[in-house]
Amino acid sequence: MSNSRKMAAAAGAVGLAWAGMTALLMAGQRKLLFNPTVKREVQSPRSSGHRTRAIVLRGEDGTRLAGWLMTPREPGVRPAVVYFGGRSEEVSWLVRDAGNLFPGMTVLTLNYRGYGDSHGEPGEEMMIADACMQIDWLCKHHKVDPTRVAVVGRSLGSGVAVQAAMLRRVMATVLITPYDSILALAQRKFPALPVSMLLQHRFESVKHATQLSSPTYVLRAASDDIVPHSHTNELVSKLACLHHDEIIPDSDHLNIPYLPATQQKIASFLQAQFTPQA
Repeated sequence: MSNSRKMAAAAGAVGLAWAGMTALLMAGQRKLLFNPTVKREVQSPRSSGHRTRAIVLRGEDGTRLAGWLMTPREPGVRPAVVYFGGRSEEVSWLVRDAGNLFPGMTVLTLNYRGYGDSHGEPGEEMMIADACMQIDWLCKHHKVDPTRVAVVGRSLGSGVAVQAAMLRRVMATVLITPYDSILALAQRKFPALPVSMLLQHRFESVKHATQLSSPTYVLRAASDDIVPHSHTNELVSKLACLHHDEIIPDSDHLNIPYLPATQQKIASFLQAQFTPQA
């Protein structure tokens, strides 16, 4: 075989492989981005600092969304938090740790569509709609002060929290290991593919960051091979109301929310934001 034919054959093989990878990305991007975890991390979750009850809400299309509502044992109207989890996260662990993370606050956390006991399939558009629904529902709760509501998002959930905070008036925002956009992370992972043309669920937080009016607290992992710090830097540079950008010592992308240092810092930040200024 001549050199020209060999080169043509090689180019054809490369083109075929590229087309195959592109087709796989287009067809399987939901599986690449979301990793629905059905099994509970904590089998019988209870908060030591709250009254805890399992709760089911409905998305705007009627989809069943299951999770937990935690209300402080103290009487009276309280500030509140809505929590959004990560890519592989089933949120029952948050109930167990809510007494440390959110003392004196009402807490609502629901599993994403397809996660835990929630029905449906995850996707950006409906996840954002579900997030806004949760904030609206919580603001109407008789034990919640609707002027003192915060959102907390971890990893994938940081993109949900950013858009929810833009679309609904919240008092504070906490972002744990946040990214600039899923699109940017995907382009980093698949540099040879036309990701910008194919990706449906982009979670482009960096495009919304300038519209956030609430004080925003960013917590990074000391070692993070899922969301490199360069992608957090891009987001932080655009945040309109950055309160603090902090690295948690001895943390990685997976363990950061469980660490006592992380939980104490989040609790302190939210308590300070919710406390009326003299």
